[in-house]
Amino acid sequence: MSHVPHELAADFPDKAGLISSLRQSDSHFARLADAYHEINREVHRAETDVAPVSDEHLTEMRKQRMHLKDQIAARLAKG
Repeated sequence: MSHVPHELAADFPDKAGLISSLRQSDSHFARLADAYHEINREVHRAETDVAPVSDEHLTEMRKQRMHLKDQIAARLAKG
């Protein structure tokens, strides 16, 4: 398994400009992106044993990250 962080710009390279624009103009999107960034950082730290957590907690964090990413993807699809 790769322990590379899942940054939004890397996951949606064709939407990097839109991500930046929406962070500035859409407060709901900005909150989603900030929450994603935070949980993504926590998952990465757990996966690399910088801040170890239980397997159950890591699974829950991954689910939360996936849920946020799904919401972000849906918003990006709208343009």
